[in-house]
Amino acid sequence: MPVMRLLLSALSVAVLLVVGSAVDAKPGKRSAPAVRAAGPQDGEAEARLIQVYRLIGQGLRHEALDKARALVGDYPHFQLAQLVYGDLLNSQVHALKTLGDVPMPMAQAAAPMLADLREESHLRLKALGERPPAQSIPAQFLKLSAQNKHAMAVDTSQSRLYLFENGSSGLRLVADYYISVGKMGVGKTSEGDLRTPLGVYFVSSNLNPKTLKRFYGVGALPLNYPNPFDLRNGRTGGGIWLHGSPPEQFARPPKATDGCVVLSNPDLQRIIRTVEIRTTPVVIAKNLHWVNAASLQPSAQALEAVLNAWRHAKSSGNLTRTLGFYASDFNSQGKPLQVWAQVLREEMPRLQGRELALKDLSILSWKDAQETAVVTFGEVAAGAVSGPVRRQYWMREKDQWKIFFEGVIG
Repeated sequence: MPVMRLLLSALSVAVLLVVGSAVDAKPGKRSAPAVRAAGPQDGEAEARLIQVYRLIGQGLRHEALDKARALVGDYPHFQLAQLVYGDLLNSQVHALKTLGDVPMPMAQAAAPMLADLREESHLRLKALGERPPAQSIPAQFLKLSAQNKHAMAVDTSQSRLYLFENGSSGLRLVADYYISVGKMGVGKTSEGDLRTPLGVYFVSSNLNPKTLKRFYGVGALPLNYPNPFDLRNGRTGGGIWLHGSPPEQFARPPKATDGCVVLSNPDLQRIIRTVEIRTTPVVIAKNLHWVNAASLQPSAQALEAVLNAWRHAKSSGNLTRTLGFYASDFNSQGKPLQVWAQVLREEMPRLQGRELALKDLSILSWKDAQETAVVTFGEVAAGAVSGPVRRQYWMREKDQWKIFFEGVIG
């Protein structure tokens, strides 16, 4: 019997009693560490659960039961593992006909929680069965500099976060994890809409876990929502974090947050230990489009050509030609184009005709109703050893790219 059919054919009343109190856990003050001092490894619990599924699929029920018993012993707050363990126990007593094969009052009371666990199981198996093609990356990562040592991408349709390492040969997928998103899904537009935003973001800080409520688990990495593209489109709200789970709940249902991206604590700990603040991009998409990195070169080169044209115009000191690269509704932290023109008018003479170089250039793209690009670089004048780190947001208007935001970030 296929793994998914088997999983959808069993349920244990005991499991419902075990997990029922944890699903609706509320925030509270931190009173104990979210994980054991030694700390489980990231991805370990899920890998062991999948091993149980495989043993079930092979008809090795006793081996599966032993593995499941050990799994829930090590992770007693892993609700999905408890469910599978309960299924295996119950299957020794009688044949279970369907998921939720319990007395009707119990089945009705447990229906929402049961639906969440079924969906979590489905998404974990689906993501692990539909792996990204070898040596492929999300299409948003047009070009990353050596300063971007890591990158993350979230496929919300798969409830999955992918962690990449950026080395001399480009991006390499090093880990991926189950995640939860907003109760109302994705596409955040306003404060309190319970949706997770979609777009290109950056890890902006690393919050000290000692200052957080236990609800957030082992820590939190805030993202820069709303970014300039969000603000341009009138999106409101804030406080969008990558964070952990309450100590009594190993993982949350696929749609369970107020808009944040939530991981299990061991998985988040790996990310916190790995990524850097300010330089780590995080793409959040409905569906990730995986491509060979080489196929992105033409798009990256086309954008670099536009950037070089802007660079040459600014280096030349020609204000009119430089302003031609900016959108009419440009706005930089409250400065409209007319004010920004004055900023450039004062800045450009200081270059004294020296050519500008764009160091450590990174380009990330985003496509929905509009095509945009997020560009980060160090702007260094000839003869100088350093310069400001700038971030620009570009938008394609018909056949032309225009800057609608520019700011110094370092």
